[in-house]
Amino acid sequence: MAHWLFKSEPTTWSFDQQIAAGKKGTFWNGVRNHLAKKHLMAMQVGDRGFFYHSNEDKAIVGIVEVIKPYYPDHTDETGKFGMVDVRAVKALKNKVTLARIKAEPRLVGMTLVNNSRLSVQPVSDEEWRIVLELAGEHG
Repeated sequence: MAHWLFKSEPTTWSFDQQIAAGKKGTFWNGVRNHLAKKHLMAMQVGDRGFFYHSNEDKAIVGIVEVIKPYYPDHTDETGKFGMVDVRAVKALKNKVTLARIKAEPRLVGMTLVNNSRLSVQPVSDEEWRIVLELAGEHG
């Protein structure tokens, strides 16, 4: 299983809204960056991702799971981009802020630290474990 990070502005789509969508989940649309598209295309059903509130909160707040692999994004008029479907798995016990992530020496290589604008990012197994540790989660 691969790990990812999905960024969303909470005023546009929050983790609370993702939770409210229930088991049926929602599509993750609107990605218009070719590297982020490549990441979406690599996702498999069952992959897990961190849900990151960008701008206002700047924190990882929950975990989502990919429930449908890459398919065309109906909001893309060019036909070049796609999306996946995700469902909420759980909220983290404690959110993990970008400041906390940047202060953690073991996360110096994390994409979020080095390319924070990328809307969909890979997360290594080690980074996943460390962020869960910072959130007070065990596994």
